[in-house]
Amino acid sequence: MKKTIGFIGGGNMGRAMMAGLLKSGQYQPTEVYVFDPSVKVRKHLEDTLGVQPTTTVEDLVDNAGIIVLAVKPQVLNQVLAKINGRVNEQQLVISIAAGVTLAQLAAGLTGRLKLIRVMPNTPALVGAGMAAIATNENVDEQEKQLAVTLFSSFGLAKVVPEHLIDAVVGVSGSGPAYVYLFIEALADSAVLEGMPRKDAYEFAAQTVLGSAKMVLETREHPGNLKDMVCSPAGTTITGVRVLETGGFRGLVMDTVHAVAEKNRQMAE
Repeated sequence: MKKTIGFIGGGNMGRAMMAGLLKSGQYQPTEVYVFDPSVKVRKHLEDTLGVQPTTTVEDLVDNAGIIVLAVKPQVLNQVLAKINGRVNEQQLVISIAAGVTLAQLAAGLTGRLKLIRVMPNTPALVGAGMAAIATNENVDEQEKQLAVTLFSSFGLAKVVPEHLIDAVVGVSGSGPAYVYLFIEALADSAVLEGMPRKDAYEFAAQTVLGSAKMVLETREHPGNLKDMVCSPAGTTITGVRVLETGGFRGLVMDTVHAVAEKNRQMAE
């Protein structure tokens, strides 16, 4: 396999991936190719990241050892039709199109190809993404680890069975939107108590960031960390009671389930 990687699509997620790979040192700019139908986008990526733009999808496929399909689901079939018959069995094809299964990828590409489906999320834009990786039977363990290494360059990555991708979409794929709502609500509450809005957003966002870091770095159960903050008859347990009375946890679980179900429907 060539030590080159090509991105079909130069939008936010594709750009975040390219920047992460270059920053990590895994690839040099001369080893990263990009095709986007917008000449302006291609030029911007060339100027800012130093990557190699191609004027056709076909040229990109011919130059890349790994092909990343960083396009919207609604245009993916058009891309598959263009590269079908051109991709060989030594190349890795990685799709980050939401709701598109490995079987659907295989239906659009002939041959015993190495296909990988990835569900990343938008915090990849700041190097703090979470990506789930599912592969077909043609991808070996070394190639799975290569995919993990690629996506770990801008956050965390984990190989999962494909049937768990729906849960991943509900938790980490769509999860940032729920967290932003929570941060906004925390900040609004602080503003209600008299705090300037700029400070309120900073206090709320840093609190969420620090709490998440505590979970990841201590490996403590979130319930234990919650208990550490809740003193008997104190302020925090009073707040927890209000959240529980409002059905906070049940509402979050219902939300994730609804999103996972929607993703299942999109894949049908």
